[in-house]
Amino acid sequence: MTPAAVGATKETLLTSSHQDPSAWIGRSETVHDTIGATPVIALTATLDHAAAEVVAGTTLPPLWHWLYFLPMHRQSDIGPDGHAKRGGFLPPVALPRRMWAGSQFEFRAPVRVGDRVARTSTIADVTTKDGRTGRLVFVKVRHELRCNGAADPALVEFHDIVYREARQPGDVEPPPVPAPTGAPWQREVVPDDVLLFRYSALTFNGHRIHYDRKYVTEVEGYPGLIVHGPLIATLLMDLLRRELPQADVASFRFKAVRPTFDLHPFKVNGELQADGKTVRLWAQDHEGWLTMDATAVLR
Repeated sequence: MTPAAVGATKETLLTSSHQDPSAWIGRSETVHDTIGATPVIALTATLDHAAAEVVAGTTLPPLWHWLYFLPMHRQSDIGPDGHAKRGGFLPPVALPRRMWAGSQFEFRAPVRVGDRVARTSTIADVTTKDGRTGRLVFVKVRHELRCNGAADPALVEFHDIVYREARQPGDVEPPPVPAPTGAPWQREVVPDDVLLFRYSALTFNGHRIHYDRKYVTEVEGYPGLIVHGPLIATLLMDLLRRELPQADVASFRFKAVRPTFDLHPFKVNGELQADGKTVRLWAQDHEGWLTMDATAVLR
């Protein structure tokens, strides 16, 4: 647990007590945290960068705000999948599988080490659909980060969560999509147990699909540990930073297309488009199937 996480506080505005998930739309909570140096140093090491001095005023790279505002639920409040029990801020969706489907970001101003930051989260939408594998519930959460009492947010994020029914024998998954080929930027990533553990620890993510092989294979029916969607997104942005160190990212969006498992290395890819501002980013598994599709826009 980081010093910043210890100091995090929150207040929740309850707007409904109904169990209909759509009744949670408009529910809001505000969490306060301080951007400490230790998480930045730890993720720098986890992403295999050389050690660098991190002092007050150091700008967080895009997406590294995920190292803060960590979920500090009591152990008795944790559900069987390692997440907090349903209800509370997020709607009490009864479906057992929960996945991070994608996110969209606007980076409006820097967030720096030493900043006192308030994150206001609001349930923006809840929708229910019937898919190939049964009922799906999509929850969209809007996060706004404000630094040092500023009126305007430095960062706006939309977080898309999907809840799914338990995997059943004979379920038909969507057909895989081939990843683009010939990427000018490419890195291979080995998603071993240590990498997944370190990222789970840094984000205080107790979801068992990322570290409990018995649970993920026997209960959720997957072939191996699932690589965190936010970790893959962070690796895509890290690829952009490695290739364009001076780039100033104005916006970013990603969509998870297919799960990535720890059984094989995977690749992150990127390409600067002809306009000089748009960067296409994507991840692919060892068979060449697209697993995450993303776009960054530079200032």
